[in-house]
Amino acid sequence: MSNKADGQIRRGQVITTYGPGALIDLPKESAIVGGLDTWPKVSDLQEIIETRLTQKMQLMTGVPAPRLYAPPPDTEVLGKFPLGIVAWRFPEWFVVQDAIDDSSRTRSRRLVNRRALDDKGRFEGKSVVATRFVRACVKGHVDDIDWQQYVHGIEDGCKRPLWLDERGTSGDLAELNVRCECKKSRGLYEATVIEANPLGTCRGARPWLGKNSREDCKLPSRLLIRTASNAYFPQVVSVLSLPDRGTAVERVVRDLWDDLQIVDDAADLSLLKKKPKIAERLSPFSNEEILTTVEQVKHGKVGDKPVKQVELEALLAAPEGFGDDVPVDPNFHARRLPAGVWRKSTRYDGIEAVIQLHRLREVLALVGFTRLEAVTPDINGEYETDVERAQIALEPRWFPAVENRGEGVFIQLRAAAMTSWAKRPGVQRRVESLALGHARWMEDRKTKRLFPGGPYVLLHTLSHLLIQSLAMRCGYPASSIRERVYADPDTERYGVLLYTGSPDADGTLGGLVAEARHMEDHLTQALRMSALCSNDPICAQHEPGKSFEGRLLHGAACHGCALVAETSCEMRNDYLDRALVVPVLGLADAAFFAGHA
Repeated sequence: MSNKADGQIRRGQVITTYGPGALIDLPKESAIVGGLDTWPKVSDLQEIIETRLTQKMQLMTGVPAPRLYAPPPDTEVLGKFPLGIVAWRFPEWFVVQDAIDDSSRTRSRRLVNRRALDDKGRFEGKSVVATRFVRACVKGHVDDIDWQQYVHGIEDGCKRPLWLDERGTSGDLAELNVRCECKKSRGLYEATVIEANPLGTCRGARPWLGKNSREDCKLPSRLLIRTASNAYFPQVVSVLSLPDRGTAVERVVRDLWDDLQIVDDAADLSLLKKKPKIAERLSPFSNEEILTTVEQVKHGKVGDKPVKQVELEALLAAPEGFGDDVPVDPNFHARRLPAGVWRKSTRYDGIEAVIQLHRLREVLALVGFTRLEAVTPDINGEYETDVERAQIALEPRWFPAVENRGEGVFIQLRAAAMTSWAKRPGVQRRVESLALGHARWMEDRKTKRLFPGGPYVLLHTLSHLLIQSLAMRCGYPASSIRERVYADPDTERYGVLLYTGSPDADGTLGGLVAEARHMEDHLTQALRMSALCSNDPICAQHEPGKSFEGRLLHGAACHGCALVAETSCEMRNDYLDRALVVPVLGLADAAFFAGHA
């Protein structure tokens, strides 16, 4: 039988949810999405140009001058066959659908390997479904569980039929038991005890890259449910397209990179200049300038500012504009809204400006993934360069990407107000409590990530509260509004960008931009609703540094007030605290908007 599976997913999902290595349930099969080596040739794909993003990816991955290509759309065809992405059938073990019930209310179903199935994918005429359980490690490797070894141990060579016994109807691991006809059995809950290493050492299996793509791995295997939320954590890098593309010589070098990437010295450059078109483009620059820029591009030293810092500079440089101002650049058009249009009182003097983004282009690229434990970027949108990630190709030379076009609203906070707020004793005590929770989290996760600081937590929480208010009137659901939080204490620049975009259109309808005029109303609504949570006083009095329930990165924040859909949040709903935004029960001296609720 074929080892490939058929089905459809949206192009945007290939970057965020179902990228190479993701476990996916198709209508008739369970599968794992194939690596880039199984994708169509890049000549058949649409290239996406975004220089700042490729620079960052070169630093992250070490791939010289990587390129970005969009996943194939379902409407394109090559001859009779669509330009699709391979999805390999996975896992190899199945559970027979027909169950045997005994008097003890235990259902027993056969566990069978793919090799035991007939040409129609059945076992003895009975339908089967892929088992829910596989084994994986934090490096992204995933493999079938060796069920015989799990039941019998390493030394026992028994090959008798295996059964999955289920007591009750909840499907809880405590009610599942793997049994062999030789009478040996073992509860599936034991597979979750990592210290005992019940599933053995990881074999470094990478089925999304092919059967012979194993790599060395000595980590213990851990039980993974295929459909669980921790089965696939994509590492996505995103940037906003900005009008500044670097110096003139850098732009020309990157435009001619297909030719200039082989240049090592002046002799190579002179040889290439014999081509009239290349000579014409390079004529304004000296050989020394060109060679220096080529060397910088090769080693990723051009444009080494953090992604968000460059974006923040472009946003704050937006001129004032309103009314008949017509966008010219289809990728980026931002205008500062006159204060008289949105400011109706002096209540929110902590807000410096509101900026409308009438045109916005965001490019997202997938560089790798992890399983079991997520790795998120820092507050500057940067991943640590030494972070381990599973590869999406045997030898990656390019990466899948999508571009979203839409609109947004940027809210800038006043630097003087932020400085004054941060110096207040109540704020400092609250931030110390949040930092203590972060320190405990670091100890548990064995990571070196720095605490983002009180200003970031304030901005992040305010962003979530505004998302919920804007969704009530802008015409877009809250899950489609995303955030970018900008906290730069060194230059005292702070702000929040709330935006939406679509990969299948030239833009959006302007509903979010229009709400910028009513920003004071949205601030009032957000602060009023967040002052009292339905879970108060428990939510308001939560102290992250003394948490027993594991919410180490939350202050006064829960699903009843500040948490939003993870598609909207850049930090997976971590680092949130209403107490830094608005007075809450039992803590009124740490709020930035004191007296506004």
